Amino acid sequence: MSNFAVSLPDVIAVLPAAGIGSRMQTDCPKQYLTVAGKTIIEHAIFSLLCHPRVQRIIVVIHPQDTQFSTLPIAQDPRITLVHGGEQRADSVMAGLQCAGLAEWVLVHDAARPCLHLDDLERLLSIIGHSHVGGILAAPVRDTMKRSEAVVQIGAHPAIAHTVDRQALWHALTPQLFPLELLKICLSRALREGAVVTDEASALEHCGYHPILVSGRSDNIKVTRPEDLALAEFYLTQRQ
Repeated sequence: MSNFAVSLPDVIAVLPAAGIGSRMQTDCPKQYLTVAGKTIIEHAIFSLLCHPRVQRIIVVIHPQDTQFSTLPIAQDPRITLVHGGEQRADSVMAGLQCAGLAEWVLVHDAARPCLHLDDLERLLSIIGHSHVGGILAAPVRDTMKRSEAVVQIGAHPAIAHTVDRQALWHALTPQLFPLELLKICLSRALREGAVVTDEASALEHCGYHPILVSGRSDNIKVTRPEDLALAEFYLTQRQ
């Protein structure tokens, strides 16, 4: 760890894990699928606990979840369990309400098992010069197309036009914000019916501009069946 990192304040992490992962086409939520010897959610938790500044992780689970309590990580005293809501934003808010007096909060996807410690260190370092926070993100490399809203060829949408990718980024997690600021912005965004697909979008709705911190492209979110093999490869390469 760098000397600068040692001077950072402690942070609390929130891990929304109340989703059912319908796109994975499996019998259990995707965070409980096994890759490289552990469940996806265990990899996600361990990647955060590897940093000494992450003192506690609030895992937000579905009220009917009976699987998390069976995992060895559930017995770690640094883990707090709370129940989430229907949408991701509701679950994150439930986690924030249990964060106590923490100054900063990390929000990380339970389905991102491949977070690298160097990326986490780089993200946490912005605490020294930002009052708004920021997110890990990766520049878009592929040519981007926008589809037509109405024109469709058979079952397939048609291209409307090519989107300039020069200023486009893939939003990743963790995302790091001052706890009180995130609570205020997320509460307002939900109250005003804003589309909140990640925590940064709640701050954007309220007029803030979080920092983009360049992160590794192997910090993938396991969403579809084919992602499992890729996550297995990345995690095995690190062992």
